[in-house]
Amino acid sequence: MLMKVLGAILLFAALLLQYRLWVSDEGISEVWTLSAAVASQRTENDQLRERNRQLRAEVVDLKQGLAALEERARHDLGMVGNSETFFQVVEPGTVPAEPAPGSPPPATNAAATR
Repeated sequence: MLMKVLGAILLFAALLLQYRLWVSDEGISEVWTLSAAVASQRTENDQLRERNRQLRAEVVDLKQGLAALEERARHDLGMVGNSETFFQVVEPGTVPAEPAPGSPPPATNAAATR
């Protein structure tokens, strides 16, 4: 009789532990959720590491060479060199962008129809 009771208690304890392992919030599902979160964070860290590497290379370029500085000024600020001429090509049917400061105003239709 004692062996049956002891066996029943051990079986109940094993079932309780299995329940905690598979169903509870602290079980396998939590481990899987945390593993997915870790994988996602690793992917994001790799992307940020690559971005930081590119930014470091850009900083080195800007500190050491004028070519990168000129390219940055042309692209971001729309600057043109002293010995250069700026041409803006506008596709038919599109609205041109705002004129650059210091550029002549665009021709109007009234002047073109005379």
